[in-house]
Amino acid sequence: MITSAPWVLYPEIADNPTREWIFRLPNTTDGDDIYHLISQCPPLDVNSSYCNFLQSIHFSTTCVLAEKNGQIAGFISGYIKPNEPNVLFIWQVAVAEFARGQGLAYQMLQSLLNRDALQSVSAIETTITKNNKASWALFDKVAKQYQGGKVSTFLDKTLHFKDKHDTEYLYRISLK
Repeated sequence: MITSAPWVLYPEIADNPTREWIFRLPNTTDGDDIYHLISQCPPLDVNSSYCNFLQSIHFSTTCVLAEKNGQIAGFISGYIKPNEPNVLFIWQVAVAEFARGQGLAYQMLQSLLNRDALQSVSAIETTITKNNKASWALFDKVAKQYQGGKVSTFLDKTLHFKDKHDTEYLYRISLK
């Protein structure tokens, strides 16, 4: 007699509502879903859906999409800085409301940093407005893991944005 329990060998086929996160590269079909997710995540700036398609296609290696039970739960967009090929710039971190408070943003970022294609990255950078408490908490946690980071003004509210957008602070964390 042959018996099998396929959910033991392949837990993804079991009907398990507590299934773990799936982290993957975004693809050509994800752009509109990413656009919708970001639009539900203030204070993030909503770019065009076309921008999110380009991130999913041209920058998929430096972006990560999180799913749980077939639902998009989070997205991090990033790119390698053209003049600093060892620096990964994190553009946006979005987490769906149902997935907040579970450490998903940190897990997505760790998943991204562990990719073979990004092993030459020696620093990450991001910009954060003063009132984005979730992003400060995330990058403070990462900075603590790597013995600190450096914060400086990147784009000033008055000088650069002509009072139409809050100041963006550059947070740089050395990974090595």
